[in-house]
Amino acid sequence: MRTSVSIATILAAVLGAATPALAFDPDRPVEFVVTAGAGGGTDIFARTIQSIIGKYNLMKAPVIVTNKGSAAGAEGFVYTATAKGDNFKLAFGTNNAYLLPIRAKVPYTSADLTPVAALAADEFILWVNGKADYKTAADFVAKAKEAGGELKVAGSQSKDTDQILTIMINEATGANLGYVPYKSGGEAAVQLAGGHVAANVNNPSENLGQWQAGMVKPVCVFKSERLRNDAKVAGDASWADIPTCKDSGIPIADYNMPRTVWLPAGVDQDVVDFYANILKKVSETPEWAKYLADTSQSADYMSGAQFADFIKSDEASVSEILKREGWLAN
Repeated sequence: MRTSVSIATILAAVLGAATPALAFDPDRPVEFVVTAGAGGGTDIFARTIQSIIGKYNLMKAPVIVTNKGSAAGAEGFVYTATAKGDNFKLAFGTNNAYLLPIRAKVPYTSADLTPVAALAADEFILWVNGKADYKTAADFVAKAKEAGGELKVAGSQSKDTDQILTIMINEATGANLGYVPYKSGGEAAVQLAGGHVAANVNNPSENLGQWQAGMVKPVCVFKSERLRNDAKVAGDASWADIPTCKDSGIPIADYNMPRTVWLPAGVDQDVVDFYANILKKVSETPEWAKYLADTSQSADYMSGAQFADFIKSDEASVSEILKREGWLAN
């Protein structure tokens, strides 16, 4: 008699056998603390991981997701940081985990958290209005120089990733772009589509709808190589068709926002290793590949020394910009 075995069952068995059992194995519910509101990018990030863990039985303990997104995510990081030594609480965020304490007075530091892993990179693209005549990043920079500070870039929040990138563009090119903060990338997209600003530096998914409607268009991506997704998403255009900024007029090779996971400080290494291993397995599933494609993010799993080195480098480079702008919290 022939029996039917689902692909998910086979993959669960393979993933479960991929790594030897570690000393730590949670014996009570694990809390995923989302440092953002429900329905946003960080929330979807955490809940996708929760779903994949459940589908493939990657962890015996159940996972509970809670949202603590007040104060630009500080609420969730403080909540996690004050639970020192808690093996059952993980915070989900971005590079805001270690950048918030640098640029704002918050009651925690990055030393109060233990980095576990980064699983994806949300890329940044220079977008202009769909009717603009810029064909390359060099065209846009030339126009910005001619405008003498009149061209404005819309972005999400003040002193955050969008404004930092705008400053980097100015420093790298000699342009004098102004910056107008809005509450979200969605608002920045609406402002650009309406012609109220010259550009924004939204993540791919934040401007997709307006691109498909012809209201905005991408100029370049801040990445050392082109995006790999060659599926047609806006007429005959794909993400892979967008040139890199470094090759088209703005010498910035890589600027992205990592999707990160953290434990409180004071946990043992085998606890960190356990969760890093689970997250690595998650990153190898077809469901994770679909999540990346659906959200136009890049696969970028990091843990251990690689992740620690990335944090140190990113923290240092951003701190220099904040220092020059007078934005350091201390």
